[in-house]
Amino acid sequence: MRIDILTVMPQYLKSPLENGIVRIAKEKGLVEIEVHNLHDYGLGRYKQVDDAPFGGGSGMIMKPEPIFACIEKLKAERDYDEVIFMTPDGETLTQSLANECSLKKNLIVLCGHYKGVDERVRQALITKEISIGDYVLSGGELPALVFIDSIVRLIPNAMNDSESALLDSFQTGLLDCAHYTRPADFRGMKVPDVLLSGHHAKIREWQVQNALERTKQRRPDLLDNKNDAKQ
Repeated sequence: MRIDILTVMPQYLKSPLENGIVRIAKEKGLVEIEVHNLHDYGLGRYKQVDDAPFGGGSGMIMKPEPIFACIEKLKAERDYDEVIFMTPDGETLTQSLANECSLKKNLIVLCGHYKGVDERVRQALITKEISIGDYVLSGGELPALVFIDSIVRLIPNAMNDSESALLDSFQTGLLDCAHYTRPADFRGMKVPDVLLSGHHAKIREWQVQNALERTKQRRPDLLDNKNDAKQ
């Protein structure tokens, strides 16, 4: 997989992309991530990337010319499955969406900034718009990092234990079950006996039931969604 990130703040992305599972996946050759500074495509002496909005109002808008120039250059070099814009009014990022995007080969991810981007960018270039929640951040860099981490960890062999990603919360529509490790008794708080039994069928039954109970308590809306899907 190759991911090209377009941003006006490339330094913001440096450390997260050089650590954790993303770094391991890059070292294994499973993913290639390139960060493109839109100021390199800016206009005039000061490499301008933003301007005041037509019609007045506060804030600045990202200009179309630098974004078009960068994306058109990338598209001339290879085909892309999606051109993704990180925006609060996009489709909410879910595990199923992360699963879908993890199967793609080449992605462009545009990080918004300032008040937003010129609408013509969204109309002519963007194929998918993604939000990480109903709130506004100062830029799309953090959402882009969240999105990239969510898909890179799903690439086969990115994690040492690939099965772990398949058992995460939301993969089955439920939250994950509770987890315990040594010691079996910590300050009087004991691990459930079934997890110490070595009986794999009973352990799996407990895990499923525990996941269901936790989902009922913490995210009953997930169960409502599953029921609606069946109808």
